[in-house]
Amino acid sequence: MPAPRSWRTGAAPPVTPDDLDYALPPDAVAQSPIEPRDAARLLVDHGDRVSHLRVSDLPGLLGPGDVVVVNDTRVLPARLRLRRSTGGAVEVLLLHERDDGDWEALVRPSRRLRPGEIVVPENAVAPAGVGVRGDSEVAAAGVEVRDDLGEGRRIVRVRTGGRPLLEVLDEIGAVPLPPYITTDIEDGERYQTVYARAPVSAAAPTAGLHFTDELLARVRDTGAEVAAVELAVGLDTFRPVTAARLDDHDMHTERYRVPEGTQQVLGRAERVVAVGTTVVRCLETWAVTGEASGRSSLFIRRPYRWRIVDALMTNFHLPRSTLLCMLDAFVGPRWRHLYTVALERGYRFLSFGDAMFVVRSEPAAPTHRAS
Repeated sequence: MPAPRSWRTGAAPPVTPDDLDYALPPDAVAQSPIEPRDAARLLVDHGDRVSHLRVSDLPGLLGPGDVVVVNDTRVLPARLRLRRSTGGAVEVLLLHERDDGDWEALVRPSRRLRPGEIVVPENAVAPAGVGVRGDSEVAAAGVEVRDDLGEGRRIVRVRTGGRPLLEVLDEIGAVPLPPYITTDIEDGERYQTVYARAPVSAAAPTAGLHFTDELLARVRDTGAEVAAVELAVGLDTFRPVTAARLDDHDMHTERYRVPEGTQQVLGRAERVVAVGTTVVRCLETWAVTGEASGRSSLFIRRPYRWRIVDALMTNFHLPRSTLLCMLDAFVGPRWRHLYTVALERGYRFLSFGDAMFVVRSEPAAPTHRAS
């Protein structure tokens, strides 16, 4: 197993997005998933060197006392292609559901839509009166566009005609792929993990895409335990930071839950291995707040007092992103060397790309297991 190591004390933490930038060639961005899932490459950081394995080799890095934590949320068919009563095309991407039942969504073209306007599926026949105001109940499925939040974001109300929301979304929606993936995939399940359960996410917890049922069984055969948490992944997770300084970055929030059974498993863990940055955010939010469920706005950046996560399996992330900021907090500035090696060795980057396995650079806080 990789041994803990410490990055150079005094190395300055990132202050601006420029400190999280690197050159990502377009041809390094994976456009399709590899088959089989666990054939993806795995860069393993040993502190003084790296090794190059496959995800199928992951059990060799694990053993008794390890708890491997996954995010078992499922990606919603949240991309809705709709039209106005005038025939104009509208795309609505549901981001997250609010407490009042409305949704925050990306809407294109947002500026042309008036509050109260209702848009309907492309192949639907618009009921009389739809398209201007949403003052009366409409039986057909559609989306009522409400408050403008700026930057293309709107509050929307999904009208289901009394049917279950997921049933309607399965009919009229599609699983959204990140914008840097420009080709369609034949099987939408390849953008879902094999253990996906709760349909609440706008994007996949992509480190988990590498797992197969057989690989999970082999992980358990090592004596390691596998546990699950929920974090509803939002698209903001993948977006570059646009503020001039990281101090000014407005961190998005995401719903999370650490089930009681997972809490019990973590209580006896000798080492916690997070599969993906969404798991890191969920577990560390629980530790910081003491709340096992809620909304996380945690922005993990150096210096950060780690409480739970000891090791991380993660994909390679976009430049200037909060995910790189989290990786910098986990391994320090060594991430630049790891990314340089990965690019030189032809690793595939981003959601459908390869993965890396790293251990935390600094000792955990004395009480790093939440109770």
